[in-house]
Amino acid sequence: MQTYINIFGRQIPSYGLMIVTGLIIANIIGAVIQKKNKREFEDLLLIEAFCLAGGFAGAKILYLIVEWKNIDWSQAFSSFEAFAQFLGSGFVFYGGLIGGLLTIFIANKIHNLDIGFYFYHYIFLIPLIHGFGRIGCFLAGCCYGIPYDGPLAVIFPEGSFAVHGVKLFPVQIVEAVFLILIAIIVAVFTYAVKLKYNTELYLILYAILRFFLEDYRYDPERGFYFGLSTSKWISIFMFTAAVVSIIIRSRLKSKRPPEPAVASA
Repeated sequence: MQTYINIFGRQIPSYGLMIVTGLIIANIIGAVIQKKNKREFEDLLLIEAFCLAGGFAGAKILYLIVEWKNIDWSQAFSSFEAFAQFLGSGFVFYGGLIGGLLTIFIANKIHNLDIGFYFYHYIFLIPLIHGFGRIGCFLAGCCYGIPYDGPLAVIFPEGSFAVHGVKLFPVQIVEAVFLILIAIIVAVFTYAVKLKYNTELYLILYAILRFFLEDYRYDPERGFYFGLSTSKWISIFMFTAAVVSIIIRSRLKSKRPPEPAVASA
């Protein structure tokens, strides 16, 4: 675990470095896809900028909703440094996912982009970037796992966000592995199988993963309601919404009139 990584004498936050690494890899893949489909790479960067802004805002807003009563507001606004630290920490991924996806529609409204194309071709990059983010979580010690004395147990050092000196379940690495696996599965179903419901596939797979991994998280920012954490409730909603979307889309498709036959010469 390494909260900061030394690069050319500079201390770089490992979490941010992993996010940037994921974004760079995703943009390289995106550039290839854009070129293959004869589309401008700048359009992808435009949507990405909107998604990042919406994702940041959504992740922060959901964190504030969940942790409202536990935040020391007087400390958060006590100085510029304290406020900067307050803005730069405390995020919930589901809020970022919802905020980022909703912002795509704002980008479409302003710039009239083909959002259907981008949803279909790039949804698999979300779990890929997320997987790198979870590696960053592991390096920084945030989003840590429950006390655990079995195989692959980890002990975080003093100075990390996790409880130090206690054997913990490596939930961040487990999630990272499954997220990258989800990215591969969705990419295969998108480009090899030509599945039309690949966005729903991603939402279903991640909802299942997050629902079960919540039981292995030990960091305090969970936000429990009626016995389930906030993320478990969102997982249930996301899974249900994805299934309903598949049903509605498949029924609408079945009701479309057949294509008129083309008479042969």
